[in-house]
Amino acid sequence: MHVEETYDIIIVGAGHAGCEAALAAARMGFETIMFTVSIDSVALMPCNPNIGGSSKGHLVREIDALGGEMGKNIDKTYIQSKMLNVSKGPAVHSLRAQADKYEYTKQMRKTLQEEPKLTLKQAEVTELIIEDGKVTGAKTLSGAVYHAKAVVLCTGVYLKAMCIFGDTITYTGPNGLMSADHLSASMTDAGIGLRRFKTGTPPRIDRNSIDFSKMSEQKGDEHIQPFSFTNTEEDIARDQISCWLTYTSEETHEIIKENIDRSPLFSGVIKGTGPRYCPSIEDKIMKFPDKERHQLFVEPEGESTTEMYLDGMSSSLPEDVQYKMVHSVKGLENAKIVRPAYAIEYDCISATDLKPSLEFKKVEGLFSAGQLNGSSGYEEAGAQGLIAGINAARLLQGKEPVILSRSDGYIGVLIDDLVTKETKEPYRMMTSRAEYRLLLRQDNADLRLTDIGHEVGLIDDERYAKFCQKRDIINSEIERLKGAMLGAGKKTREFLESHNSSPIHTAVSVADIIRRPEFDYETVAPLDEDRPELQLTKEIVEQINISIKYEGYIERQQRQVDHFLRMEEKKIPKDIDYSQVRNLRIEARQKLEQVRPESIGQASRISGVSPADVNMILLYLNI
Repeated sequence: MHVEETYDIIIVGAGHAGCEAALAAARMGFETIMFTVSIDSVALMPCNPNIGGSSKGHLVREIDALGGEMGKNIDKTYIQSKMLNVSKGPAVHSLRAQADKYEYTKQMRKTLQEEPKLTLKQAEVTELIIEDGKVTGAKTLSGAVYHAKAVVLCTGVYLKAMCIFGDTITYTGPNGLMSADHLSASMTDAGIGLRRFKTGTPPRIDRNSIDFSKMSEQKGDEHIQPFSFTNTEEDIARDQISCWLTYTSEETHEIIKENIDRSPLFSGVIKGTGPRYCPSIEDKIMKFPDKERHQLFVEPEGESTTEMYLDGMSSSLPEDVQYKMVHSVKGLENAKIVRPAYAIEYDCISATDLKPSLEFKKVEGLFSAGQLNGSSGYEEAGAQGLIAGINAARLLQGKEPVILSRSDGYIGVLIDDLVTKETKEPYRMMTSRAEYRLLLRQDNADLRLTDIGHEVGLIDDERYAKFCQKRDIINSEIERLKGAMLGAGKKTREFLESHNSSPIHTAVSVADIIRRPEFDYETVAPLDEDRPELQLTKEIVEQINISIKYEGYIERQQRQVDHFLRMEEKKIPKDIDYSQVRNLRIEARQKLEQVRPESIGQASRISGVSPADVNMILLYLNI
C-alpha cells in the first residue's frame, strides 16, 4: 500500500529556486512540502562559491526587499565581500560575496527545517498528476502520492542530467548526486516541450599545492555592505579570507588547441547549448585566438576545506589535458586537482510556455522557476523561485499574481526576457539588459519593492515600520535641502573657495551645492545651518546624495518609464485570434500565437514582431 498525503503546495527541487519558493509559500500560510533527490544538496553551490556580482547583486537585494532569504543567508555565511564597479556610476554598483559553500547549505537547510509550515522530503518526483488541464499533485519513485492545489517545478540541472569530461560520461547531477530521470516523460505527456542546455564547472585545486607567491592577492572591502536590508555592517563584520588572481599562458592556449579534438564540446558528444557569457576555457581560446591570456581567480570554497575554485577555467576536456592545462598556469605548476572540471547537460523548458506569473499556460496551478526555465545562476534561480512561490500562494488565495514590470526591478527584466523572448542559450542577467537601470539600482531595492513584500505577507509589520520611517526621512530631508537657501555672502564664498569650487552670485539651495561633483551631503554640513539633529545611517545619506546629484537623469528616465507603462496598460484580450489581424507578417503571427502576450508592451518586445506589426494590432483592437 502506497503513502498518500495532502498538502497545499508542492515544490520539486531544493536548489536556490526551490528554497525561495518553499519559504515564500510556507510563510504565506500554506502547508508546503519540498522534494529533493538529496537533503544534502539543499541550496547547493555546485559551481562558483559566491553570491551576487555584476547585476546579480541587484537580484539578491531585490529578493531581500520582497522578503526572500538569499541575502540573509549569504550575510551569515560569507567569507569575503566586495562592491564591484565602484569607479562607475551607482546604477552599476553590484555587491558580490564569496560564500563558505558548506556553511551556506547548512544555514539554509536549518532555516527550511525550522519553518513551521514547511516539510522537507528526500524523494524523487517522477510524475505530475494532472486532471482536466489542472495540476492536482505529484507521485514519487516509491509510488507515494502527494495531493496539492499547486506545484512549483525547480528541478535545476537534474532532469536527465549527464556529466561529461573527455570520454568520461556519468549519468548524474552535479557533484555525483542522483539525476532525476523520470519527470521529463511526465512533462512531455502534459504537452510541455523540453530541450537540452549545458553548463559547466572548472577544476577544484588543493590549496596546499598552490604557490600563492606567484599570484596577486585579492582582498575584500574594508567596509562591508550587507546584502540584507535587515542587517548593518556591525551585525555581520568578520575577518575576511583572500582570493587570488593569476592568468592563463601561451602554453595553456597551445595545450588546449592541440587537444581540442578531444573536447566533447567540439567533437559533438555534447549536444546541449552552452552559456554565451560564461563559456568554457576551450571555447574562449578558440573564439578569441588573438587574446594572449585570460584571468583566472583562485577562490576558497570554505573555511573547513582546502578546495579552491579555479574561476575562469570551466572545461570538459579529458582529465590528463586538465592537468597539463592547470600546470601551465603561474602558481599552479604543482597543483593537485581534487575534482576534475566537467560539463553538465540537462533538460529544460522554453519559458515562452509560461505566463509572466511563471505559471504554465497549458496547466493550471503548475509553476516553473530557475534553470529549468533556461536561465543560469543561483541569483536568477532564487529570484524566479520567490516569484513562483508567491504566485502559487496567491493562486490559492484567489488573488491576482505578483508580476513585476521591467521598470519595477531586475527581477521584472529577468522574467519578462525569459517569457517573452525565446532564449536560445542559458540566460544570464546583466546590467545592460535593464533599460531603466538608473532607477533600478541595488541601493534602492527596498524603496522599490518592500511595499510589495509587505502586501503579500513576507515583510512583517515591524520591518515595514522601520522601512517606512527610513523612506520618510529620505523624502523629507531631500525636500528640506531643496528649500534651504544659501546667500552669496562671505561665509559661503570662503567655503566654496576652500573647496576649489566656483563662486555663486545669487542665492542657491543647499541641494544645488550638493549637485556639484566636489560636494556631497556630509561635506556641505558647515553651510547647512538648519540641518536637523539626526543620526542618519550611511544608507540614508547615500540615497539623499544619489537622488539630488542624479535628479535630472532620474527624471528623464522616469518619463521613459511613464511611456513604457502606458504601453503595458494597453491589454490584449486573451482570446484574440491573430489570424484575423490584417497585414500581420507570417513570422509575427506565429510568434504572437506562441507567446500570447498580455499587453501591447510585451508584444513589442517579442523577437520577430516589428513596430509595424504592433501598429496592426493597435488598429485591430482600436486602442
